[in-house]
Amino acid sequence: MLAGLTQICNVHGYVLSEGEKTPVEGELTYRGIDVRELVENCVSEGRYGYEEASYLLLFGHLPGSQQLEFYRTVLSQARALPMDFVQDMILKSPSRDVMNKLGRSILSLYSYDEFAEETGLEAELKKALHIIARMPTIMVNGYMAKIGHYDNESTYFHPVRPGETIAQSILSTLRISREYTEEEAHLLDVCLMLHAEHGGGNNSTFVCRAMTSSGTDAYAAYSAAVGALKGFRHGGANIKVCEMFDEIKENVKNWQSDSELSDYLWDILQKKRGDGSGLIYGMGHAVYTLSDPRAGILRDNAEKLADKKGMREELELLKSIERLTPIVMAERKGASKEMCANVDLYSGFVYRMLGIPQELFTPLFATARMSGWCAHRIEEYMTCSRIMRPAYKSVVRRRNYVPISER
Repeated sequence: MLAGLTQICNVHGYVLSEGEKTPVEGELTYRGIDVRELVENCVSEGRYGYEEASYLLLFGHLPGSQQLEFYRTVLSQARALPMDFVQDMILKSPSRDVMNKLGRSILSLYSYDEFAEETGLEAELKKALHIIARMPTIMVNGYMAKIGHYDNESTYFHPVRPGETIAQSILSTLRISREYTEEEAHLLDVCLMLHAEHGGGNNSTFVCRAMTSSGTDAYAAYSAAVGALKGFRHGGANIKVCEMFDEIKENVKNWQSDSELSDYLWDILQKKRGDGSGLIYGMGHAVYTLSDPRAGILRDNAEKLADKKGMREELELLKSIERLTPIVMAERKGASKEMCANVDLYSGFVYRMLGIPQELFTPLFATARMSGWCAHRIEEYMTCSRIMRPAYKSVVRRRNYVPISER
């Protein structure tokens, strides 16, 4: 059911004609620009693209060279957290789940902003830029607090480096040596670009817009979006893919055998293997039918690093899962619905190649998606004047009240 209109993003996976859905190749556009073109242009020129995608989403047009450089400078200067924030809000109250820490920290930033309740477009943009910039810093510090307090591991808190892109900053603050290759940073940058936005109807973005429609402040709306993304049916899906993938690697003896892998996938669908849900995680999407453009882009870019990381066989196994799942669904389950891999099938694999701990898979998603949430909040804030109130039909039967003496 149509819930709203937006000029920010379009997710296209089928054509609806006379009530019939016709599958088409998936398309994802940011402000009308195909995400493939956005990523391919940045990759071919050896440029970091997340900040460009973020600018496009927020301001509605591609930045010129000077605009982009200024935008990167603003984000870089805003990356550091307020005085004593890490000590008071992160280290003193560590969380077992980094997503919880992200949500709580965003809410806490309200207390450090004397203009938190200031209204108007300029005020909203200022808050958006600061939160986009600070997400990586909160994420890494929250992770360090978690492993130090709950996992009894050594921790280290690197200061942010001026001039680094968001992808570079994540790797340099997360690694004890602060060292990373440009190839690694560019691959992470591609991940961030692909996760930056995915339409107004996805759960977390809808939550952000619904919160905004109530008139609440920016920090409350963004924190709520983080809470929605935490769910395993949404941002946590790539972790489920990794858990399933580890099980397949352990139990399928011959990774090159289509028949053995197909049998195992069928067992997962039959709820004999996996987590008992009957789902092959990373396969299928609510909108995309023939293809998810994000999955293809991520798979192709992962190819470049897989050999260097000694993970070529694992990548080929993932590609076999992508290839065989629709066949198993069609031949053994009789399913006629088109099915494609979604971005989650490959995102966790890429993060593992980069040495990123599993606890940060979903927080990384949130860090990237903040640009999209900000764009949608601002659009809702500037163009809509009614509170969202979806209709629910009550199916409860009328009953008489029973006095307490008769119960």
